[in-house]
Amino acid sequence: MNVKIIKGAKDYEAAMARLSALMSLNFKPNSKEENELELLALVVQDFERQTVPPIQTDPIESILFRMDQMQLSRKDLIPYIGSNSKVSEVLSRKRPLSLPMIRRLNRGLGIPADILIEDIETDSSVLDEDPEVDYSRFPLKEMLERGYFGDFEGNVQRLKDYAEDLIRKFMQELLPTRVEPAFLRAPMHQRGDRQADETAILAWRMCVLRKAREVIPTKEYRQDIVTPAWLRELAKLSAFDEGPKLAREYLARYGITLVIEKHFKHTFLDGAAMLDGGRPIVALTLRHDRVDSFWFALLHELAHVAQHLNPELPVFVDDLERTNSQSVESEADAMAREALIPEATWTHAKVRQTLASEDAIELAHEIGVHPAIVAGRLRHEEKNFRLLSHLMGKAGDIGRMLSP
Repeated sequence: MNVKIIKGAKDYEAAMARLSALMSLNFKPNSKEENELELLALVVQDFERQTVPPIQTDPIESILFRMDQMQLSRKDLIPYIGSNSKVSEVLSRKRPLSLPMIRRLNRGLGIPADILIEDIETDSSVLDEDPEVDYSRFPLKEMLERGYFGDFEGNVQRLKDYAEDLIRKFMQELLPTRVEPAFLRAPMHQRGDRQADETAILAWRMCVLRKAREVIPTKEYRQDIVTPAWLRELAKLSAFDEGPKLAREYLARYGITLVIEKHFKHTFLDGAAMLDGGRPIVALTLRHDRVDSFWFALLHELAHVAQHLNPELPVFVDDLERTNSQSVESEADAMAREALIPEATWTHAKVRQTLASEDAIELAHEIGVHPAIVAGRLRHEEKNFRLLSHLMGKAGDIGRMLSP
């Protein structure tokens, strides 16, 4: 017996000739000829698997075949595919099958899911159960406009038709398939008493995670790094024209990723602190076009990182306009305020009596922060948001500074 690994066409032809010759013999069981035949067949099969592409089944042909078997008309496919026009577009290959269509065709007509699913990255197990969420409720149009759905084209209705496909594909790039349901149900602490759209908040979190994953950390985060003194040094960067950019670099040196992602409608988001494995992510929306808002939101989320973020509470989402009695928010507010303007300094600050811009600027220089931070604290305390408006700066400039 002289069976060799097949390395090319000549070896394959010789192996097939020998295989044919062995199959024509009338040998005894367990003979050396039978053993050679079995081993040679395995070698040939392995070579063919490596060199011959698998036959691709065509989902449309499978549907047409089942229609012929069951004597179904195109009208009979409407419950599975949708309107008559959608049936026509699918059968003429002008419209791809969506996951809901595939799920209905699989259950209703018994066509195997593996035949209907053309995307090799999609596991057929997604069809075993009905979706846990209504994918059409995601902010699909906004996500499309931000480029999160690649080259997908279509109107709002088409977006809804393919919502599950688009969101699942988006999530597959972030998470293993089997983790998706857990991610959808992940516990989240949310500040604010307005009725925010939870699906839109989830979409925003996914977009933040995607951006954060594009940043390769150069340092590993150490859990005890964010201290009051560390935050105070960070706050002093606000005095520089490129303070936000310096802040991002400052955080990166300690294994923390800063992401800017505009909020979606009906989310009322200012920022969030999130854990991705062991790496903290601080995400800001720049919803309010003020420099003081950027710095307070940044330090507030970092206070969550220092005091509250853990695997049991991996996400803190904040609407900083709203207050509530939860101690974790009061703690984060206090830590952020102290880092920006120490309470001992603020208690005796002259500007609290005069409300004058020159005193606000003097105090800002004294403690080493941007004048907008002093003006913002004063405006909040006085409940007068017209006060010292000329000192506030524009957060839009921050957005451009931190854009890729």
